[in-house]
Parts: sequence; structure tokens; C-alpha cells
Amino acid sequence: MNTRAVEDYIKAIYALTERGEPVSTNGISEALGVRAASVTGMLRKLSELKLISYEPYRQIELTEAGRKIALEVIRHHRLIELFLTEALGVPWDEVHEEAEKLEHVISESLEDRIDAALGHPLFDPHGDPIPARDGSIADRNLVSLVDLAAGQSAVVGRVRNQSPEVLRHLSDLGLRPGAGVEFVRQEPLNGPIVIRVDRQKKILARALAAQIFVEQTQ
Repeated sequence: MNTRAVEDYIKAIYALTERGEPVSTNGISEALGVRAASVTGMLRKLSELKLISYEPYRQIELTEAGRKIALEVIRHHRLIELFLTEALGVPWDEVHEEAEKLEHVISESLEDRIDAALGHPLFDPHGDPIPARDGSIADRNLVSLVDLAAGQSAVVGRVRNQSPEVLRHLSDLGLRPGAGVEFVRQEPLNGPIVIRVDRQKKILARALAAQIFVEQTQ
């Protein structure tokens, strides 16, 4: 049986890989909020368990067994987030922390019941894909909001930021999955971007806009 620590590390490695960020001791340390020395010890353990491919000072990769565990934990997490939002009305800025606690303890039968009750959903409240039981993930052609050109329209598909403050701010701007947006302009010198949501102009920091992924409609 996997411990919570093992699952947290495996999930963090998967998340860094998915975002295209270097999977290093320091990256994992920052993601989990633990000391680098503790990370090194756990990486050795994960390597012994054949869940990762690991050599000091080299890229860390999940093995097939490690990836399977990561996808199962992520499936739990995102199903719980959606259930809390859809069935219990928990705001999308609060569900992440709750799901972090519950993802390790729900049974497979409860997971299946939640999945069925929600109609076998493909995405969670933030637009993150929910892995299927077989590990497959729905694919979409999404681009970062900052990559749109002036005058292009799109629909928000995914928000890659779990900060409650950021999510509340985006809600205030009307920027949630399913919302229509139009790219107006990029301010000079890598400044903020100007978009239109529900015919109203909004200003968004470029760094935050880079974490919003959209599907182009025009």
C-alpha cells in the first residue's frame, strides 16, 4: 500500500512533467514545501520501489508504475473537486485544499460512485482533465491566453493556478472555464494584456494570463 508521502511525491513529479518544468530536487522541494535533503531521501526510496528513474543531478522520470499511481491519485483529486463543486456547492477556490486531504483515503468503489453520479466527467472545475480509469486523458487543442492575437476570440478551457486568491480574482473578472474572451491588445514592454469578457474590457497581468488556457473560436 502506498503512503500519502509516496503519492504526494509521485503526483508532484507528474505535475512538473506535465507543465514542462524541470523535474529536479529543488523543483520538487518547492512544489511540496519540504527541505531538499528530505526530497533526496524520498527519491532514493521511490527509485528502490521502481516508481521513478533517478540518478543524482539528472532528470527524474516516472516509471510506468509510478505514472499509474500518479494518474490514479489525480483522478481521485479532480473527481472530488468536481463533486464538491457540483453536489455540495463548494466554491472553486476552496475545493483544492479539501481534495488534497481526501484524495488519499477514498476507496475505488466510492471513486466509481462519484464518477457515475457526475456522469463520467472529463474535466474538473478548473478545466483540468480527469484521467479515466484506464489512465487515458481527454485531449484538447488549448493555447495560452497570451498567445492570442489582437481581435481573436476564444473560450476559457483551463486555469492552471490553485491559489484561492487568484481564483477569486478570476471569478470576479468572469474568467472561468466556459467563459468567452476576446484578446484586445498586449501593452508595451511585456506589460499586462487587455481582454474583453462579456463586452467589458479587463486588464490582466501577463504572468497570470499565461496560466489561462483557451480554445480559439475565431
